[in-house]
Amino acid sequence: MENNNKKLKAKDFITIGIFTAILFAVEFALGMLGYIHPFIVAAYVIILPLASGIPMMLFYTKVEKFGMITIVSVLLAIIMFVGGMGYLGAPLIIISGLVADFIAKSGNYKSFKKTVLSFGIFNFWICSNYFPILVTAESYRKDLIDGGFSAEYANNLFAAINVKTIGILVVLCFVFGCIGAVIGKAVVKKHFEKAGIV
Repeated sequence: MENNNKKLKAKDFITIGIFTAILFAVEFALGMLGYIHPFIVAAYVIILPLASGIPMMLFYTKVEKFGMITIVSVLLAIIMFVGGMGYLGAPLIIISGLVADFIAKSGNYKSFKKTVLSFGIFNFWICSNYFPILVTAESYRKDLIDGGFSAEYANNLFAAINVKTIGILVVLCFVFGCIGAVIGKAVVKKHFEKAGIV
């Protein structure tokens, strides 16, 4: 019976689907802001973890079995590929989700500290957005300009995101992922638990 309880069921997959859709909607909405200024693209590592903290912490309250967080990351990798980001970032997205799943599981999906750490690691998926910029720089710049962006936009984008700054962006992604988790946990506890949603 215990082993059966650890298997993912239909309701678990529904939960995964709902929160993956919410996470993608947040990412897509914020992604549109990147058209305004390239520095906003670099700031995804700050903005997205904070914006997704509340819905993802609500998701974490629903997670009781290993695999749910990992599946979200796999779905994100597929969505990013279909959305034109290519396959370069897929391994990072999936590995981040898998490690995050293991961390949350080590705290039995109940530990506050493990949940915060898990979400901090999970957010490394955001950095997959930067893989095309780093790995295919020349063709990516050409595609930007051919797509209607100015040379100034391209120059500013590559000034903000390059091999020298990626380390800083990764650290910021983790730090603000943890901050987003703390804020999200507080909001979920204050509002959703009182409403009986959690």
